[in-house]
Amino acid sequence: MPSLPPISSLPSLDTEERAEVLDTLFEPCQQLHTLSVSLLREKTFSSYDELISAVGNQLRELYNSDLESDTKWLDSILAAHPRLGEKKVDSEQSRKEQAQLNQGAPEEAQKLAELNRKYEEAFPGLRYV
Repeated sequence: MPSLPPISSLPSLDTEERAEVLDTLFEPCQQLHTLSVSLLREKTFSSYDELISAVGNQLRELYNSDLESDTKWLDSILAAHPRLGEKKVDSEQSRKEQAQLNQGAPEEAQKLAELNRKYEEAFPGLRYV
């Protein structure tokens, strides 16, 4: 997993470097970059736990919003998470999470794929995370 810079350095990083920090902590997602990259420049955090909590607050604000555009934005961020059991994943963190799921029997992988499909049919645009 890529190393994180000192938390105190975040405001001085360029936009791409702040996006890389988000990609290390969360699934790589352009919509999350758009939502949160400026937060890393504008606010000083004492820890990465505090930063994660602040991003969580942003996501909760989207969730609690009555605007359809906010709901769609949140859905697109949640959809960045790979399907459970998926072999190709973007982040190192997800590769580690998925590794255990991919060690099971082929029947388990088929069942997981079927359950993912059913969930996505019931909730279009979302992934079971």
